[in-house]
Amino acid sequence: MVVQRAECRPAVNESYMKLKKLQLEELKKPLRLSQQLEKAITTNYKPVSNHTYNVEYEKKKKEEGKRARAEKPKVLEMLFSAFEKHQYYNIKDLVEITKQPVIYLKEILREIGVYNPRGPHKSTWELKPEYRHYQEEENEEEKMV
Repeated sequence: MVVQRAECRPAVNESYMKLKKLQLEELKKPLRLSQQLEKAITTNYKPVSNHTYNVEYEKKKKEEGKRARAEKPKVLEMLFSAFEKHQYYNIKDLVEITKQPVIYLKEILREIGVYNPRGPHKSTWELKPEYRHYQEEENEEEKMV
């Protein structure tokens, strides 16, 4: 609720006029200026068609060649030795450990392993209970005690 009304006007003197003149000059200045350069700038970065790390990766991949399927018992041995170290593995890690094609590795894993689609160990594989050696050892220790 408005109770009282007041109007204010500046005292028109020399200092006020100088202030207004400076404000008008600032508004007249362009926001952007163009400059003429004396020499060309050579520090621009040009696009690279293939970066060095891509070239190194391709070279490494060619040296390795395509992954050849090893015999199933040998792959099973590698998988069991890996699962002795850790209970859960990502498919990428298993491919790196066994050096086998993903499709072939998934075929074998479906036989001996269980895929965890959700939960704390999401997108990982673990051995089926009948293939787990670490649980049997714990049970034997419990029986002895």
